Amino acid sequence: MKIKRLYLLGIGLMFTSQFLTSCHDLLEKDPTDSYSETVAWSSESSLDMYVTYLYKPLNGLSNFSSLSLTDGYTDLVKYGNGVPQTWSAHNKILLQQNTITSDNNPMSSWGLYTDIFRENVFLRNAGIYGSKFSEDFLNIRIAEIRFIRAVNYARMIRIFGGVILRDETNGVDSEGQKDKARATEAESWDFVLKDLEFAARHLPKEWDSKWDGRLTKGAAYAYMCRTALFAKRWDVAITAADEIKKLNKYDLMENYEDVFKVAGNKEIIFAIAYKIPDMPHYFDRYFAPDGKQGIRRAVPTSELVDSYDMADGTPFSWSGSMANDPYVGREPRFYASIIYNGATWKEKKIYTYVDAENGFAAYRDNMNPGEKQTVTGYFIRKYLQENNADFDDKGSDQFWIEMRYAEVLLNLAEALAEQDYSKNQDDALKALNEVRERVNLPKRTTEEAPDKDSFMKLLRKERICELAFEGFRYWDLRRWRLAGEVIDGKQAHGTKITKKDDNTYTYEQVSCDDNINRFFPERYYLLPIPVDEIQNNPLCENNAPW
Repeated sequence: MKIKRLYLLGIGLMFTSQFLTSCHDLLEKDPTDSYSETVAWSSESSLDMYVTYLYKPLNGLSNFSSLSLTDGYTDLVKYGNGVPQTWSAHNKILLQQNTITSDNNPMSSWGLYTDIFRENVFLRNAGIYGSKFSEDFLNIRIAEIRFIRAVNYARMIRIFGGVILRDETNGVDSEGQKDKARATEAESWDFVLKDLEFAARHLPKEWDSKWDGRLTKGAAYAYMCRTALFAKRWDVAITAADEIKKLNKYDLMENYEDVFKVAGNKEIIFAIAYKIPDMPHYFDRYFAPDGKQGIRRAVPTSELVDSYDMADGTPFSWSGSMANDPYVGREPRFYASIIYNGATWKEKKIYTYVDAENGFAAYRDNMNPGEKQTVTGYFIRKYLQENNADFDDKGSDQFWIEMRYAEVLLNLAEALAEQDYSKNQDDALKALNEVRERVNLPKRTTEEAPDKDSFMKLLRKERICELAFEGFRYWDLRRWRLAGEVIDGKQAHGTKITKKDDNTYTYEQVSCDDNINRFFPERYYLLPIPVDEIQNNPLCENNAPW
């Protein structure tokens, strides 16, 4: 059997500049080149080209690639674009009740079966052609592909619940089993965790420098730790976090801001790299205060900004003396993540008061192209490149962090609490406080968290402040079954700042949703299976009530 189109064009996901240089010929391959399976499996170098091609779906994990922050579906980020159907579905999904239907689902990930098919072809052929390679070499490559398959399935399960599980035994041959029922959600998560367990067992702790960026044992355990929270396998999450610690390879950076500025730092477990001019992204063009594409900008809400405590750990409040100068004396993550009124950006002050160049403008439909205003009074700072003057024309090469050690600690804290808080209280608090201590915030205590519910409230707030803009909030709310409580019937807010004649300011909390309530009904927790699948596969049943 021939692989119809095995394009060795490139890897979609770029590992590092060193890899790009060493594999320049690979990236320059004409896209019409295709190879038979026997050629792909003819040598170690050919097989590695095949494997790196199959990394391409991981590029979809980066919010830079799509310019779509998943936090924009939550209370933390507001999209200012008034024409979402032409670029972004965030406002449409949040503010229009019939955006997601059984035959139109903008959030569907069912198309990942195309990638899963390719991964299953590789895994099937490993049993046919793999005997010429050493067992260790082959198992490492199989582990990479099983990791990628696990990621693709996990991305579907978190939206649809149980999925149709197709592997190398039933997901390759076009004449094979077409009619197949969905597995249960528990069975689906079991499948994913089994792939990740294999990956963790066989992947190396690290690669030679020319392969920097390939999947590692740490990445497999980190994704296992994250996935186990969705599956509610608390023991698996705890074990995976412990295994990461045993690697003695990862640790928190001393300076929170450096996590997002220093490539390859000790906190990063897996990242997606970019390179100018070969493979840039355009996040800065759309999200920086000085970007050309003003109306397509997402900005932090007051719900996010007000979550950051004062430097001494006191919760911020708009009542009392804090409101007189609200952006002074906040904790370090605030300054690393948010551009606020009076903040310095590229050696100039950014002002977000009404009528300032980058000032507040109320959200409305069909905003004018080129507007540089913010609909909340804030801009994103984290992940923007302050030293990049040519981002509008040449793009950006800021790396996207998919997994880092701080997330592992927060995942561990949550799993310990969920497993048995009365027994694990000290360890859960220790993991949580390790994250807080990095930014010099006081430790949480048993007095603040005497039971699981109180601990989880503290943990959820910590995840907001630590992981803002990193793609967690929407999925956290879904797995906690809190999306309806936080989103449905609510509105997000901005801070309308007015400059007075004496150069002081007034601050007013206002809706940034044009006074329209947001929408997240119960049925959104499990979204509809695509109509084509239901029609072509009579054994596939849709989620109720779709």
